Formats: sequence, structure tokens, C-alpha cells
Amino acid sequence: METVPESNPVDLAALKAASDAAARQIPPLWPLASSVAVNPFLGQTAATLAETGARLARVGGVPVTMPRRWYRDRIAAGEITDNDLSAALKASPHARKPGDLAALRAVVAEERAATDPLPTVADLAARPSGVDWPGIVADRIGIWAGGYFDRGQALWAAPRGKSAWAAWRGYATHDLTPEIMGLDGFAAFVTDAPEEPTEAIARATRRLGLGEAALDTYFHQLLLSLGGWGQYARYQLWRAELVGGTDTTITDFLAIRLLWEEALFGQYEAAVADDWGKVRAAHESPISPTEDGIVDEILQEAAERAAQRGLADTLAEAAQEASDGRPALQAAFCIDVRSEVFRRALEAVDPSIRTLGFAGFFGVFAKHRRFASDVEELRLPVLLNPTVTSCSGGDGDRTEDLAARYRARAKRAWGRFKLAAVSSFAFVEAMGPVYVGKLVRDGMGLNPMPVPNDPAPRFDPDLDLETRIGAAETVLRAMSLTDGFARVVLLVGHGANVVNNPHASGLHCGACGGYSGEVNARLLARLLNDGDVRDGLVARNITVPDDTLFVAALHDTTTDRVTLYDRDAAADGHAADLEQIRQWLEVAGKITGAERALRLPGAADEGDIAMRARNWAEVRPEWALAGCKAFIAAPRTRTAGRSLEGRAFLHDYDWRHDSANGFGVLELIMTAPVVVASWISLQYYGSTVAPDTFGSGNKLLHNVVGGIGVLEGNGGNMRAGLPWQSVHDGERYIHDPLRLSVCIEAPREAMTDILERHEGVRALFDNRWLHLFAMDAEGRLAWRYAGDLQWEPVKSPGSRRRLEAVA
Repeated sequence: METVPESNPVDLAALKAASDAAARQIPPLWPLASSVAVNPFLGQTAATLAETGARLARVGGVPVTMPRRWYRDRIAAGEITDNDLSAALKASPHARKPGDLAALRAVVAEERAATDPLPTVADLAARPSGVDWPGIVADRIGIWAGGYFDRGQALWAAPRGKSAWAAWRGYATHDLTPEIMGLDGFAAFVTDAPEEPTEAIARATRRLGLGEAALDTYFHQLLLSLGGWGQYARYQLWRAELVGGTDTTITDFLAIRLLWEEALFGQYEAAVADDWGKVRAAHESPISPTEDGIVDEILQEAAERAAQRGLADTLAEAAQEASDGRPALQAAFCIDVRSEVFRRALEAVDPSIRTLGFAGFFGVFAKHRRFASDVEELRLPVLLNPTVTSCSGGDGDRTEDLAARYRARAKRAWGRFKLAAVSSFAFVEAMGPVYVGKLVRDGMGLNPMPVPNDPAPRFDPDLDLETRIGAAETVLRAMSLTDGFARVVLLVGHGANVVNNPHASGLHCGACGGYSGEVNARLLARLLNDGDVRDGLVARNITVPDDTLFVAALHDTTTDRVTLYDRDAAADGHAADLEQIRQWLEVAGKITGAERALRLPGAADEGDIAMRARNWAEVRPEWALAGCKAFIAAPRTRTAGRSLEGRAFLHDYDWRHDSANGFGVLELIMTAPVVVASWISLQYYGSTVAPDTFGSGNKLLHNVVGGIGVLEGNGGNMRAGLPWQSVHDGERYIHDPLRLSVCIEAPREAMTDILERHEGVRALFDNRWLHLFAMDAEGRLAWRYAGDLQWEPVKSPGSRRRLEAVA
């Protein structure tokens, strides 16, 4: 390739800093087996929505709000009022915002100008050559990455033990496709590349004439162009840093992408040099929000204020009177929005039933091994590290454990035989008729849908008594459950039972790391039924009655059936209670299914719900968390009897019990469940406003790659985010893209203190990725967090008399 003089050298320290900064602009992507919702704007939370829009428009042409017509339709329908627009305009921090409401309305009537991203060298090279170089780059990197990251899907595994950079160079030196397509000498160019990726980055930077100021958005652009591959590489770094280590995979991917740019520039320099000079200059210019971006941010804020008005009205309704006396049942559910519908239905079955909301991992930070498995599953929020290890089964299950392992190995061997290059042809011819019955049963949804039912899990190694007592106390106080225990307390995890769905783990419990929640619930029930633990709790001012039984359960959110794991405990004295509870749960499930059927396309009533879980062709077995818009941390009495339409995360919290402990529970809520909920909310937001970038496309076109993700089609970039069918019903959006409103009944001073000590959490609220409200003693929205540790009263009828209620 032609040698061109180098220019604009950037020192190595600056290059490493720019590479690291670019990596942190990319959100991580968890593998399919344990996929969780991730905030696609994770790297931009220190900026406002308009500032983020300016960055993403430059590097990828990515919108961060809905089209203008979406807001105009809501203004015309009266959903967004002039008061909402005026309040959003006033709250905007940008100097270039419209001067008044009339000016804002005039701009809203216009379509915003289309924004194209800055071209890469690959984009520029495609123009004179007529070759789709961006597509070829994505395809060649994707084919290699699918093998490199493979987690058991490939029959012939790629060699292990090499860095991504070294493995790719070994692959690319034998890949003839680039040269066939016209990139002369590419294999030799890769062979001659530096051994170290940082040196390759430095060389390419010099060759492309990039100054230090251009690296920020240019490096970000290259990593963004890798789609899910870049995000999965970011996941490697996330996991390593969580345990105090580091990982260079994403830096290697940046070097790979840069080397392609360098090679293409070397071949097409004469044709692209002038345009490339303009692109470099554009990358060097500071990022500042456009006037259109500022207006779109204001419109988004107005839409969210409109939704907050509706929420405030719901919370201001007359409270349901709580029944006196001992409850007939207490049921602690995950805070997941799907639980809100079931909790409301269950409470309606009998007024003596009380439900609680708590993060679905139930305070058990477990690294778990399922029965007959050595795979360690991290069943806890992905923000945290495990503190205990557990396994299913004990010494008495060894024979069945061994038999199950043999069965699993035989099944894997049979599966490999069916798919092998030679035997697959003979297999179809010889064994096809044998599978007719199975195909008919599966196709008609006649096969049973087993629920997770491993032997009872246990801590391994077991915890000493003081640790068990401390863990029990911590969880009960975090649940605000320290007295008034019922005879039966259910601990209800949740999961989803579906078929033919690569994204099944995304329907499970996010707080459990993308797994179903029965393991954590069963571990906690075992702990709280321990007589020695209960004796120890008495000294800590928590007395659990002798006749109280904790029972783990699993709520199948697709069918709304609840499975009890009552065999884990000595439940002989509670047989009648459990029979009654099963009846209540069955009735509540039917009520919930009937409500859910109103939103699901093709579902006439609750009877259609169960069939969706068994239907191979069903692309919408449930809506999961679509529609989520609020997070409420308050006593259940503030929300009981009110329909929140399955759109609110509900966390039980009583600040009066927490104040004596320095608001430790409040701090935990604001720094863990609130952050997890924000990831969920913003993933749905991103997959709705920017489905091409932050969504995984059409389920009907998905092919699993490497066992870790999906391709839309048969090649190219791995897709990340939610499928289109998860946010749209084919005719309209089922998810309203609204940033989450966090409503907490607690003193403002306590929340302010926590924000002051947690910079990352504060950034979410200061830059309005989340909205924060303080609720008064009657459960109504009284104060809005205005940013910069300041609060302002919520202007609604009767608010004046409530201002001092939570001060």
C-alpha cells in the first residue's frame, strides 16, 4: 500500500485516555442466557438529553426523542397542555431555548431537520469505489467475532487463549474476501500490523492525521459502528472491573476497526482526502446541542410532566382503608411492574390479604449452581458482586445428580450428532418420521410447560449463625417487615415460561441477573424459617411468631400462575392455609390475565394467555415491562386500591422505621433498585426512539449467534436492545417513551444527602434521565427535585397545605 507522511502525532497517554473514554460511551450487552436491561445512554448520563442528542447525531445519526408529530398529536389531543409546555420550557437549562411559549409552539409545528452522521473512511471509500465497505467491514468482523465469543453454539470451536487483537489478526491474514472485493494487499497489511493493539491505534491515528481533539467522537463512532459486538466487548470490561480487574477486549476491537480505516484510507486517499479533512475538522469541534435538539428535549420533558400529572391524580385519590387485625396472608412480590397488576388482583380477592414490594433477589446476593450443573449463575443485580454461594440439592441427591448429568451429556451428544456436517443429512432422512409426533405436539402447544423445580437450594458453604441472623434482620428491615406477621408469608419471585424465544431471559427477573427468582426466594424462606435465626432476631427487636411460615413461590408472568415451594419447609400445620392460598392465587391469576388480555394483540380473554407461552410462532407472549413510567417507594397504603395499570415499580418503604438507622434503607433503594429500574426504563426508551441503533430489530429475522446474541438476518453486526415486537403491537407503540418518575415518601433532606454522596446517582436526576419527587404524609406528590440539590413545590390543587408535610 502507498506510504503517506504521518502527521499530527498524539502521545500514547492521550491515546489510551481517548480509547478508554470511548469504551465507556458504549453500553454493555449481557449474553442471552442472562440478559438484563441496560441503559443504552449509560455513557452519556453526565450530559443532558439535548447534549447527548448532539453527540449521537454526530457519531451515528441516532435520534434521542420521538419524531415531532408524536408530540404534536399529544398536544392536539390535549394530553400535553400549555402548562406542561410552559413548565418544561422554564425548566430547560439551555440558553438557546425558545423565548416563550408562542415561539416554542411555532417551532413544534415544523419538522426537525434530518441529521446525518459524520462519515467514516469506510463510508467515504464506498463512494468512488461503488463497494459497500461499511457493510463488508461489519460482515467480516461479525463472522470472526461470532466464533471468537462463541459460548458453545459452534460445532467447531475457535481456538481459545488469545486476545481479541491476536485472534483477529490470525483470522484476517487468511480472509481473502477484502482483497476479492478490491482492498489490495489487506492480508499482508494485517500481517505487518503492530503486535500490540495500542501501537496499532497510534499508527492508524497518525496515518489518518487525527489530532487529539478529534479522538473523542471518532473513537466513539467506530465502536458504535460495531453494534452488539462492541457492546459485548464492553460487557467483558464491565465484569472484569466489577471484581477489581480489567479487560482489553474493547480496546482490541477499536484497534481492529481502526486498522480497517487505515487500510481503506491507504487505497482511496486520493479520492477521499479532501472530504476526510472536513470530517476530521468536524470531529475536532466541540459538541453543543442544536436548537432543534433543545426543542425536542423540552417536548420530551412536557410529555413526561403530562404523565406525572396523571400519576399525581391517581395518588391523590382517597386511600383504601386498611383492615385491622392480623392479615390472612402476606405476600412479598418483586417490584417489577408486572407484579403491580397481580398484587392489586390478589388484594381484591380478600381484604385481609396484604402485599409487599421488594427487589426480586430478596437481598440474597447469590452465585448459584443449579442441580446437576457446574455453571455458576449470578442471581443478583448486575451492579453488584455475589456475597454467598449456593447450590440445589444435598448429599442425599447424589445418585439423581449423577443420572441427570448423564442425561444432559447424552442430550448434548445427540444434538451435536443431529447438527454435524455429515451426519445431519442422514439424520433427516432416517429419523425425520420419528419426530412427527413431537412436531405436532410442539406445534399445537400440547407439551407441558415445566416450572423450575430443582431440589431445595442451600448455602454452600453454610453460613454461620451470626451471619444468618444479620442477613435475616437486614432483609426484613429493608422490606419494612418487622412486625404484624401473618401465619403465612409468601416470598414470590418471578420468571417467564416461553418457547422458541432467544430473549426468554429478558422476561425473567432483572434483579436476579436475568434468571427466574425462585432460587433467591427459596433461600430466604429457608433462612427465615430457621428456629435459631428467629431466636437471634428477638434480641434485635424483631419477633417472628412461632406459627408464621415463610413459603417461597414463583409467579409465571406469562401465564399468571403461581407455584408454591411449600415442600421446602415443615408445613404440616399450615395445610389448610396453603390450600386457601392456592385458591386465592388461582382467582387472582385469572383476574390478572383478563386485564393483561386487553392489551395483548389476539388475546380475547384470560383463557388465551396460557396458550401464548406454548406457541412457537408467538412474538408477543407478554409485554414484559413495556409501559413502565414510575417507581414508588412508600408504604403500600399509599397505592393500595389504585390502578397503576402495570406501569409502576412498587417498593415498600417506611422512612419512620429507617430514620433511626441513618436512612440506610433509603440509600440502598436510591443506589440499587432505582438504578436498576432506570436501566429498564431507558432501555425501553432507547429501543422505542432509536430502534435501529438501540433495538434488536424484527424477531422474525433473528438468528442466534455464538449463543450470546442475535443477528437480524444471516450476518453483519450483532443486535442489542429490545426487539421491535416488544415495544410495538403492529399498529401502534405499546410503550410510551417516558423517562422514569421516581416517587419516594421520605424527608427531602435525607434524599438530598444521599444524592450529594453518590455522584453517579445525582447525575441521573440532575440531567433528567430520571425525575425525582418527594411524597407527603398522605402519599401525594408534594416536591419535585429541580437539580443541583434543590427542590421546588409541585403546583397542584391543595399543594400549599402539603409543602411542610415532608420537610
